[in-house]
Amino acid sequence: MKRVYLVLVAIFCLVSLPSKAQFKWGVKGGVNISSIHFSDLPETFSSSNVTGFHIGPMIELMAPYVGLGFDAAVLYSKTGVEMGMQEIKNDYLDIPVHLKWKFGLPVVKVYAAAGPFVGFRLGGDKIWNVLSDQISSKSFSAGLDFGAGVELFRLLQLGVNYQLGLTNNYSLKQLDLGGKNRGWQLSAAILF
Repeated sequence: MKRVYLVLVAIFCLVSLPSKAQFKWGVKGGVNISSIHFSDLPETFSSSNVTGFHIGPMIELMAPYVGLGFDAAVLYSKTGVEMGMQEIKNDYLDIPVHLKWKFGLPVVKVYAAAGPFVGFRLGGDKIWNVLSDQISSKSFSAGLDFGAGVELFRLLQLGVNYQLGLTNNYSLKQLDLGGKNRGWQLSAAILF
């Protein structure tokens, strides 16, 4: 009988949490440091990181008292790679959804976040010629995000995020290789 009461109390608590959830919306933006990871890339191709940016609206929904919740954003993002003398950039519409955990004092909180993202290529270089081989970019990407940061005065979030691409976003045609987006994001968000 005690188990039944415990289950009912747990269900009641879970149902009542969304009514007191803390909803915030805001704008997020920052710097991307990205590259493309080709598996088994020949030594004739050396790639370097490229700096870009991201910006867009975000929302955050947190359960009170436990510090658990999620955030989501719709970000215009510029990523790419530098191969030899050629810098290649693509524009994406990235949609990350993170499970988020915050802890600390009301004035300063630390957070950790992780979750999936999807991206849709909006523009940029579709086909590039690199040392007589062609690299072609694809229209869809997906992967995982891992991040951490601080929140100040419940208004400003400063964070760092690593994007681990899981889909082949680029293909090196003559060598039948696939390339995945990888990169770091340094971002700031203002929440209302």
